Amino acid sequence: MRLKKYIVSLLMLVVGYSLSAQQSAPLKIAVFAPIYLDTLFNGSNYTLGNNNLPKTILPGLDFYNGVQLAVDSLNAERQSLTVLFFDSKSSSTPVKQLLAKESLQDISMIIASFNNRNDIKPIADFALNKGIPLISMTYPNDGGIKGNPYFALVNPTLTTHVEGIFKFLQKNYPTEPIIYVKKPGGLEDMIEELFLELNKKTPALPLKIRTISATDSTNLAAFNSIMDSTKTNIIFCGSLNENFGINLVKSAAANKNYKSILIGMPTWDAIKDLGKGTEIIYSTPYNYNRTDKLAQYINQSYRNKVAGRPSDMVFKGFEAMYHFGKLLIKHQNNIATQLSDNSFKLFNEFDFVLVKNKGENLPAYLENKRIYFIKKTDGVIKSIQ
Repeated sequence: MRLKKYIVSLLMLVVGYSLSAQQSAPLKIAVFAPIYLDTLFNGSNYTLGNNNLPKTILPGLDFYNGVQLAVDSLNAERQSLTVLFFDSKSSSTPVKQLLAKESLQDISMIIASFNNRNDIKPIADFALNKGIPLISMTYPNDGGIKGNPYFALVNPTLTTHVEGIFKFLQKNYPTEPIIYVKKPGGLEDMIEELFLELNKKTPALPLKIRTISATDSTNLAAFNSIMDSTKTNIIFCGSLNENFGINLVKSAAANKNYKSILIGMPTWDAIKDLGKGTEIIYSTPYNYNRTDKLAQYINQSYRNKVAGRPSDMVFKGFEAMYHFGKLLIKHQNNIATQLSDNSFKLFNEFDFVLVKNKGENLPAYLENKRIYFIKKTDGVIKSIQ
């Protein structure tokens, strides 16, 4: 990736951009993403010379570039929209000051990429007060938000992922022994409790679960006594910890006399090269087929712009802007109740449901309940559900 082209993109971001068709008073969408521009520029002067861009800004910047590519596509279709972009990590203009800007007072939708749960509430409260949807495209999830039917989580919560994984195992391995591997930790205990509770209450045949405890350095071969060398062993990783997952997959791949399929958590989607030497399956709300025509268009457009390969954040930015932008044009003031309309599906379907916390009558937020399962075998990726 050529740094100079990325800097040009950053300079465009500093200035900001908008698109609108020839119609009057187009609907407005505000986009927030963590770019940390104040750490890179002194006024309009880039301060890092020829050094590589800091890794902290790359996800937000790629999201922005994806949004901008979608803006180009919408502009080519002469869609009636105005898009405003804001750096949610600006130290000179914090989010609360950004939200007070006059240009934001008549917006119809917010699209956001968050990387810290503390950033969520101010924007979510603003969306609630305005009665407009806030589309949250990235983790973290709810940020403690309650009573806000306009806050839409595209990334399902951990509970939804665990429920989905349980159903997947029940559908595909209903009678196979399941080796449940966990590490010590409060979050791991919560995942295990939810998983076992689902197994206890299921009206179908319960899974045959055997739980074993391990650490980040445990060799799976230590548990060969409970594995079967004559058939494929089904192993579920009950932890979001990436190092734990990496070690589990690597030790399974090295355990040549015991064939295994490892079922993992959504965090596995972000781990590069995971799955070499064995087969892994994990849940994700995003299923990007990079070989189809649209993906090839995004790949080429991004390459022309910054001379690099687009990350998933580019695809998320593009999909968010194009899909939900078109929905806003179609449904306008009724958009908050129509987010599950898949008329403009690009890569993924979305199924938003109002979620209520236990013991509460008011909806806490909207959550996308549609998840996919991805299989990786020696680097080959395939969607299986």
